Amino acid sequence: MNAPDLEIYLDDRDLERSLRDDVRTGLTARAKWLPPKWFYDARGSALFEEITRLPEYYPTRTERAVLQAHAPEIARITGAKTLVELGSGSSEKTRLLLDALSRHGSLGAFIPLDVSAAALGEAVSMLTAEYPGLAVHGIVGDFTRHLHRLPGGGTRLVAFLGGTIGNLLPAERHDFLVGLRAALEPGEWLLLGTDLVKDERVLVPAYDDAAGVTAEFNRNVLRVVNRELGAEFDPDAFDHVALWDPTNEWIEMRLEAREAMRVPIAELDLVVEFDAGEQVRTEVSAKFRREGLERELGAARFALRRWWTDPDNLFAVSLSQVR
Repeated sequence: MNAPDLEIYLDDRDLERSLRDDVRTGLTARAKWLPPKWFYDARGSALFEEITRLPEYYPTRTERAVLQAHAPEIARITGAKTLVELGSGSSEKTRLLLDALSRHGSLGAFIPLDVSAAALGEAVSMLTAEYPGLAVHGIVGDFTRHLHRLPGGGTRLVAFLGGTIGNLLPAERHDFLVGLRAALEPGEWLLLGTDLVKDERVLVPAYDDAAGVTAEFNRNVLRVVNRELGAEFDPDAFDHVALWDPTNEWIEMRLEAREAMRVPIAELDLVVEFDAGEQVRTEVSAKFRREGLERELGAARFALRRWWTDPDNLFAVSLSQVR
């Protein structure tokens, strides 16, 4: 198999520097935090794949069903010549779009962007073999920093799926959308997957499953910090917490210290102190309403053109066009 076609703007040194900065900044803040991107080493990615198959976790299967129902319509409306996927991972759901656009006859190129060179290289090689004649060009980068690296040419459809936009705080979402708008041309498209506001009794179990898989996924961030920065966290000394914040309309995942402790982090020459019951916020997952998302898109000069949901109104896939 030929080497995958990759354009690299992030390497291991960039990731190490970013991890060091995030851990130092987040764990010395008054209200401690760590960003969710550090969940996803090989073990974390495997745990997340397991989460997506849990009965409580509706977003993945619901988004897939919406895409399956409407991919031909998306292809017809956009006539996209280039499909771009942000945070692509294995590009599994994107195959629905690739197939629909290929059948429509417009598609010539696929540009997946992801922070993991290994995962992206594997996906690019696989897709190149599966879609002969399709130009597959991967970009190893961060969607908050490298959108200006997206190649132009042809009508582009950018897919940002999985509800990942909900992991950004409101100001970060605005900056992301403005940056994406700057990278696109008038008339080009954004396909966005967003989890919707719903009953807390449905939301919370999706982030606190009965089997405890999400709890292990949450604690995995501590294992990453231990391995990469020589920290001495005992992950089992932290309880997994998932809370619905009705004011901000988001789920927060946290890790709560069961007892007071001091945790050395050798590579940072840092000791982090925890009180019993002190929490570290590890993820925010915002949930959306149509009118609010339309305002956010409009502020970044995207016009909402289509809005599709499942029959239970759990999850939305929206199609917006650059003005």
